[in-house]
Amino acid sequence: MRAVFLNCTLKPSPQPSNTGALAGVVAGALREGGVDVSDFRLADLKVPPGVQTDLGDGDDWPRVHEAILAAEILVLASPTWVGRPSSLAQRALERMDAMISETAADGRPVAFDKVAGVVVTGNEDGAHHVISELCGGMVDIGFTIPAQAWTYWHLGPGPGPDYLDETKGHDWAHSTGRTMAANLLATARALAATPLPRPAG
Repeated sequence: MRAVFLNCTLKPSPQPSNTGALAGVVAGALREGGVDVSDFRLADLKVPPGVQTDLGDGDDWPRVHEAILAAEILVLASPTWVGRPSSLAQRALERMDAMISETAADGRPVAFDKVAGVVVTGNEDGAHHVISELCGGMVDIGFTIPAQAWTYWHLGPGPGPDYLDETKGHDWAHSTGRTMAANLLATARALAATPLPRPAG
C-alpha cells in the first residue's frame, strides 16, 4: 500500500509546519502498518491555478498527480485560515478536478478504489467545517472517505499558540490520528479486494 500526503500549509520550507507535524503522526501510523508514505509541501512547488492536470511551463502538479494515481491513500492536510481551508488546499482540489473525467484502462474513474482523509490544524475553531469542505470535494472527485478519516488540533476560538508550541490536546489529536490511519488502511485493503463497479451508464 502507498499513501500520499499533501501538506497545504502556506509556509514554504524551511519554516516549521504545524500542519505537517500533526500529519506526521498519521503518516507514522501508516508506516507502522507497512504503508509506503510520500509527501508534498505544496508551498515549495509551482502549482498554478487551474483545473487541468498539466498546465505546462514548469507546472509541478503533474508529478503530484502521478503520485496520487500510484497510491491507494490520499491525505489532505490543511491549516485553518479565516475559518476555511487554506488557499493551497482549495488549489489542490481544483487541480484534482481534472481527475473526474480521467478513466483507468477498465473505464472506471481514476480515483475509484482510493481512500482519502483530512488533517486540520489551527488555533481557532472551524475544524469540522474545513474537514467537511475537503471531504466533500474529494468525494466528488471519486475518493472513498472511511469512517472517522480525520484528525485535527485547535484550542478554540481566537488567537493562541500553535500546535508546535502547545502540548494541550495532543493526546486526543494523536489517538484520533492513529484511528484515522487504521481506518484508511482497512478501507483501502477492502477496496483492493473488492473494487468499486463501473459507474452505471
